[in-house]
Amino acid sequence: MQFVLADPSLHWRDAWFLLQGAGHTLWVTAVAGLLGTLLGIALGWMRYSSGVLRVVTAPYIDVVRSVPLIIQLVLTNSFLALAGANVNTFWLCVAVLSSSMAVVTAEVVRAGLASVPPTFRRSARSLGLSGAQEFVHISAPLAVRTSFAAWVGLLLGLAKDSALVSVVGYVEFMKSSQILISRTHETLLLLAGVGIFYFVICYPVSRYSARVERRMAL
Repeated sequence: MQFVLADPSLHWRDAWFLLQGAGHTLWVTAVAGLLGTLLGIALGWMRYSSGVLRVVTAPYIDVVRSVPLIIQLVLTNSFLALAGANVNTFWLCVAVLSSSMAVVTAEVVRAGLASVPPTFRRSARSLGLSGAQEFVHISAPLAVRTSFAAWVGLLLGLAKDSALVSVVGYVEFMKSSQILISRTHETLLLLAGVGIFYFVICYPVSRYSARVERRMAL
C-alpha cells in the first residue's frame, strides 16, 4: 500500500502563500532601504566632513563591506541566540540589511559630496552664504544629482539580496518558492516566477529612476 504524505500539485491557495512571501520581501526591502539610506546619508556626511570620523568609522565600514551578507545574517542570528536575546526575525533581517545598505550608501554620499568643485563652495561663501546654507543649496543638490544613479543601483541590489534572509528563518518570496518546490518539484515553473517577480519590482524602479536622472540633468 502506498502512502501519499503531501499533495504534489500546485493549488490556488499556494498563490496566496507566494503573495505573502512577496509582501514580506517588499516590506523588508522598503524598511531596510529607508533606514539604511538615512543612516548612510548621516554616515557619509560625517566621513566627508571630519577626518577623525572617517578614521573611526573605517573599521566598521570595511568589515561590513568585506563580509558576505549571508555570513552577517548567520553570525548576527547566532550571537543573539547565544546572548539569549529574543529578537523578532523581521527586525533581525532589517538590522543586517540596513547596516549593509548604510555602509555602501555612506561611500556613495561621501563620493558625491567630494565631487562638488571647491570653487562652487568658495563662491557661495563669498556671496554671503553660511556653511549650512551653502551645503543645503549648493553641495547637497549637486551631490544628489551625482549619486542618485548609484543609490538606485544599491536599492535594487538590496531588493535582490533580501532573498538571503531566508537563512535565518524569514519566509520571503524566495523561501516560499523553495518550500513549494520541495513539495511539488515544479522547479522551473516556480523559479521562473521568482525571476519574473524580481524583474517586475526592479525594472519599473530602474526606468523611473532613469527618467528622474534625466530631469535632474536639465
